[in-house]
Amino acid sequence: MVAWLADQLGPWNWMVIGLVLLAAEILVPGVFLLWIGIAALIVGAASLALWGFAFWSWELQVVVFLALALASAVLGRRIMAGREAESDQPLLNRRGEQLVGRTATLGEPIREGHGRIQLGDTLWRVTGPDMPVGARVKVVAVRDLELVVVPA
Repeated sequence: MVAWLADQLGPWNWMVIGLVLLAAEILVPGVFLLWIGIAALIVGAASLALWGFAFWSWELQVVVFLALALASAVLGRRIMAGREAESDQPLLNRRGEQLVGRTATLGEPIREGHGRIQLGDTLWRVTGPDMPVGARVKVVAVRDLELVVVPA
């Protein structure tokens, strides 16, 4: 089946595969199919140049494609890792970390190191020294989805 398809499309089979992968990249979020599509286009360009030679069998083309896909994926990952821009809101999806520095009143006493405070519309678990209900506390850190507090 693969050999028949390679014979029917000739040297253009890799170009078609590459373009399909690049089109799929538009539909699928992420940047992974881009690098595999580029590898297919490179094999397609090599196929156009080497199609008449006996050594350029479809098996060798697949091996070259797999090697190029792996190499381009690794290279692409390195390229994209360096493009992470500084955010103007670095704590955007880190709700607990946004609360560091705020003060609140204990809604439940801290006993054996654990209690609760209400900040905004959320009841948060807190850890800290034992304190009675109504004590003012300051959030100093976040650990394992619990706020670490000290007396304010």
